[in-house]
Amino acid sequence: MGTSDKPKRVLLPQPIEQEAVSFLESARVEVILAPDKKPEVVGPLLKGIQGVILRTGIFFGRELMNQAAELWVIARTGGGVDNVDVPAATEMGILVTAGIGANTRTVAEHALALILALVKQLPRLDREVRQDNFAIRYKNLPSDLTGKTLGLVGLGRIGSELARMCSQTFDMHILAYDPYLPPEVRNNFTSWVEFCDLERLFKTSDIVSLHLPFSPATRKMIGDRELGWMKPSAYLINASRGGVIDEAALIQCLKEKRIAGAGLDVFSKEPPEKDNPLKELDNVILTPHIGGLTLECGIRVSVLAAQAILDVLHGKKPGGIVNPEVLNHARWQGSP
Repeated sequence: MGTSDKPKRVLLPQPIEQEAVSFLESARVEVILAPDKKPEVVGPLLKGIQGVILRTGIFFGRELMNQAAELWVIARTGGGVDNVDVPAATEMGILVTAGIGANTRTVAEHALALILALVKQLPRLDREVRQDNFAIRYKNLPSDLTGKTLGLVGLGRIGSELARMCSQTFDMHILAYDPYLPPEVRNNFTSWVEFCDLERLFKTSDIVSLHLPFSPATRKMIGDRELGWMKPSAYLINASRGGVIDEAALIQCLKEKRIAGAGLDVFSKEPPEKDNPLKELDNVILTPHIGGLTLECGIRVSVLAAQAILDVLHGKKPGGIVNPEVLNHARWQGSP
């Protein structure tokens, strides 16, 4: 990697926090904001662009990359890269980075908020009070979270952070299923996390929380069989990716009240279609994929993506590289 005197230009298919824009502009980088995130709008703007900062609202695939002859780096503002064709980027010598770890605590907090809202029956109690049913308090609908069992499918950064919160604050018993966790990492948890198979986790847990990347291996990983293992009193939380659940199976499960409820921050299609049956169910809490979108976290992940762009443009190796093999590409013997 090296540098050149050629003017540097970065494209934003969607707006990012002003702090990150100012950070780039202070480094004499021209920042271009697309008027619309549609690929047919973004594509023509890629001419002469060296970097792209990408949120989740657009899939950046080969067709767009083919229109970006000068593109060196795609920086994701979040930790997931399922909206980037990483193999195509690698083949074309384009570096992909992700904001790994920047939203860990924030997303874990959101998952915990969904858990508490469900266990404490907050949406229902709010509705009842607004309808002058103050006597609902005598039905003792909420439950204690303390001492319950939390099952985590995926014990990466976010899953393990949620585990710590629930273990330390609510004295919860923690079960985990993560066959991809390296042994040296797994050993850090064995004193307070019980690792088990998926069936036992679903059958035993009072709350099951999903913390999985979306991939061919995890697509619809949670379906009718897994939901059927859950206790009627149990809740399902998903703040990872919507595609890891068979949404049709979950809808049927919730309709039949085979589980107590669900808290979903992500969906199989985003935004959900207007006629999505989830919107009609009273035993599910829905939020708009906002788990990592607090004001503070928005600034963190945007500035981190901007820093990755600047590192590449200044001939430095950025953090959060998703496809490090691209650095061996013949193209990287030149200068961005």
